[in-house]
Amino acid sequence: MKIIILGAGQVGTSITEILSREAGGDITLVDIDEARLSLLQNRFDIRTVHGHASHPDVLREAGCDDAELILAVTNSDETNIVACRTAAFLFNTPKKIARIRATQYFAEDAAFIQKGLGVDHIISPEQIVTTELLRLIERPGALQVLDFASGRIQLVAIKAYDDGPLVGHHLRELKDHLSNIETRVVAIYRQDQAIMPDGDTVIEVDDEVFFIAATEHIRAVMSEMRKLDKPVHTIMLAGAGNIGFRLAEALEEKNYKVKLIEQNPERASEVSKHLKRTIVLIGDAADEELLKMENIDRMDVFCAITNDDEANILSAMLAKQLGARRVISIVNRTAYADLIERTMIDIAYSPKQATIGSVLPKFRTGALEAVHSLRLGTAEAIEAIALDDKSSKAVGHRIDEIPLPKGTIIGAILRDDEVIIPHHDTVIADKDHVILFVQEKKHIDEVISLFQVSAFFI
Repeated sequence: MKIIILGAGQVGTSITEILSREAGGDITLVDIDEARLSLLQNRFDIRTVHGHASHPDVLREAGCDDAELILAVTNSDETNIVACRTAAFLFNTPKKIARIRATQYFAEDAAFIQKGLGVDHIISPEQIVTTELLRLIERPGALQVLDFASGRIQLVAIKAYDDGPLVGHHLRELKDHLSNIETRVVAIYRQDQAIMPDGDTVIEVDDEVFFIAATEHIRAVMSEMRKLDKPVHTIMLAGAGNIGFRLAEALEEKNYKVKLIEQNPERASEVSKHLKRTIVLIGDAADEELLKMENIDRMDVFCAITNDDEANILSAMLAKQLGARRVISIVNRTAYADLIERTMIDIAYSPKQATIGSVLPKFRTGALEAVHSLRLGTAEAIEAIALDDKSSKAVGHRIDEIPLPKGTIIGAILRDDEVIIPHHDTVIADKDHVILFVQEKKHIDEVISLFQVSAFFI
């Protein structure tokens, strides 16, 4: 697939990094910063074009005449929209994805976006990150919370503690503890080594356990792995950027008590006019005296979400040291995320992985509804739609007949409106939404091929 990416900022760079591997290097990156393009060209072995992303001559030079996908992810919503519209009407580009941050555009219906603006799909990294951070806050003790099947199914990662009822027991005993609840453990990581679970697997202290269940059953399953954390009431956010502001708004709506620290007085004043119950503070989130004055030791969650990785890490570590119960830090650099996983920070959250998960279903062939990266991109969970076709390797077959790659587990199925935790003899039906855990990303194409239909399928 020939792909053009417009914008070499943080989002564009993250997408380029991952798609340059997945697309075999057939990528062109466009930006007005020539020095940055030169750096990224050497780093990712891609083609670059210097110029304004929405200009027809620049798009033509980038190869828009025969490109299959254009990703407009500059920092300007309007530039992204104009670029997609130009690609649609001048070059007839089949797929056009735009990054749009202004919530006003989302207030209109899909027909306006697609026909009026020429955009096939919208991604909003800020909204994706906000939603995922909100899930982490709402699931105390979870390391990762991912939605599938329009929110009907969740995949959750937690660390097993010695006070968990199932710790030290075989996984097959889980059904005895949860007689009326269906769930499946799809992966266990022990000392950073993956273990493919079966009924004889014994959960040990400090295991990182990934399980899947209907969303309404998640809390009950978590209680088997560890003593449940107390509900969250008080939250402190560091950073009033787009994500910080959106997260504060979402938390207000759910009646959490929120304090938001912002170093820029003008930005602090601006967001305070729109937030109704959030206490907005002007200051440095790494200021020990400020944190103490604002009762950091009484905070259930401290979340560092500025654009500065170093500032996030420092303020989160300080907040934890001063008594915050749980701390979350946004970290864009993978090397930093790996490093701080071994510190007192509870969760190192990667916006890059969340953003790319929203793009991959549009980029990969096959009927994919969702793609989520796990463990900082080393594994993936995908939601594939099984389509009836005589050539299908999935529809009409029992799970134990499907040639799944090593390390791949079918964790759940949404059939019509019913959540099914399948067994080896469960037969995949037409239009099933199948949730799979894939331990090694190198097997993704092989897994997707199982759900692809033939070229003649109508």
